[in-house]
Formats: sequence, structure tokens, C-alpha cells
Amino acid sequence: MKTKEEHIKYWLDQSEDDWEAVDTLLKGKKYIQSLFFAHLVIEKICKALWIKHNQENIPPKTHNLNFILSQTQVMLSDKQKEFLLTLNRFQLEGRYPEYITKLHQLCDEKFTSEILAQTKEIKLWLQENTQ
Repeated sequence: MKTKEEHIKYWLDQSEDDWEAVDTLLKGKKYIQSLFFAHLVIEKICKALWIKHNQENIPPKTHNLNFILSQTQVMLSDKQKEFLLTLNRFQLEGRYPEYITKLHQLCDEKFTSEILAQTKEIKLWLQENTQ
């Protein structure tokens, strides 16, 4: 049986693997996929935080970043909450064909790079909270 620390480490390790994929997808000009994986990175860190702040070791089966963090002691600023709402869009809209066309119009290299810079910032901040 895994310890709480092992469960947390699992989610953090998975997030780092996905962060490598974000960069690879960006370099390959797969902007929507890169943003989809950026969401996964943050989701996995949020799930590690959820485990840290809850008795159980199995986080809720949801992709909503703000919801996951609302069940922790992590205090987000309004700006951070708003950014996580933006990032949530790429998890949902990246999955369904009816949204893909809209995303292709929005997600050029400049836009994607800006979102990824913000993702990196919140990624590092959230990781500090797992310590």
C-alpha cells in the first residue's frame, strides 16, 4: 500500500512528464495539444495538493482546477483563479470537435506561448505549496 507521500510524488512526477510533452508539442506547432497538456500538468499538481490536504489518497475524479483546489488550504488570488478558469477551457474544449475550429483560430504561437508562460508561473507556485 502506498503512503500519502508516495501518492503525492506519483502525481508530481506525472506532472513533470507531461510538462516535457507541453514543450515538445509547442515546438511541433501543436498548440491546442500543448495547452491541453498544460492543463494536465496543473491538474496533476492540484491533485497532489488535494492529497496533501485531505485524509484520503485518491483525489476527486474531476478536471476542474478551481474545484480541486477549493478542497485544500491553498489560497489562490483572484487573478490565479481566473487564469485557472482559462486553463480549464483547454481541457474541455480540446476534447470536442465542435470547439476545435474555434481553438485553432485562437491558439497561434504567440497566444499559446503567453498561456504557457503563465502556466509555468502558477506551476512553480503550486509546486512550492506541495512542500
